[in-house]
Amino acid sequence: MNSLMLRTVSAAVLAPPVLAAIWFGTPYFEALVLLAAGIMAWEWELLISKTSFGVPGIALGLAAIVGLFLLPMPLLALAVVGGGAMVASLMAPVGSRGWMALGGFYIFLPLASFVVLRSAPEGQGLVIWLFLIVWATDIGAYVAGLSIGGPKLAPSISPKKTWAGLVGGMVAAAAIAIWAGSWFGFVSSSLKLGLIGAVLAVVAQAGDLFESHVKRLSGAKDSSQLIPGHGGFLDRVDGLMAAAFALGLLRLATLEGEWVW
Repeated sequence: MNSLMLRTVSAAVLAPPVLAAIWFGTPYFEALVLLAAGIMAWEWELLISKTSFGVPGIALGLAAIVGLFLLPMPLLALAVVGGGAMVASLMAPVGSRGWMALGGFYIFLPLASFVVLRSAPEGQGLVIWLFLIVWATDIGAYVAGLSIGGPKLAPSISPKKTWAGLVGGMVAAAAIAIWAGSWFGFVSSSLKLGLIGAVLAVVAQAGDLFESHVKRLSGAKDSSQLIPGHGGFLDRVDGLMAAAFALGLLRLATLEGEWVW
């Protein structure tokens, strides 16, 4: 109960400023994204090399931040992030260089997707819609997994996740995608919104499993102890980052077709 109360209090404190930054947009949203880049770089270094504020983490964080500023020139931004990843890799312990380099893109690509999504004409509603889908996925997966149980989804990575939880998360995500899409005035059909919601639920759970896999490889329970009752920042946004990247790709892929939400 104490853990649940601590998690609830932490969420109640953190959610309002995040939602406010999304709602009001520039410059608050960009500031939030830049802050997230620094925190993610710090936690990634902590996971991979068990050190804090070393050259690898600083290189990853600075590269991601500069890359975000250069986002209007995407090739240059990717080159900067790639350079930062190379520096971080060379300065990391020998056995972890590949994972350290991967962190540059693991940090940058989802955050860049968030910036792309929020800058869209319907960006305010679109980003909140994404948050609601991922939250619904977590709740639906938890309820279905707890009440139904059944075969494990990936027992060697995350022993508590079940196939029933995956389906429950997909159903909840599809339902909230349709409801929230209607509330935000999206004109896409309910079928399209529900399908996107269900697919994003799968992507979000895949993102969760990926971060769990990295933690298992590093022997860590959490990415840090930054958020009381929750663990680290990466622990809380792993699914959200994956879903943001997927939705950002969908947005870019359909621009020429004049995607209408």
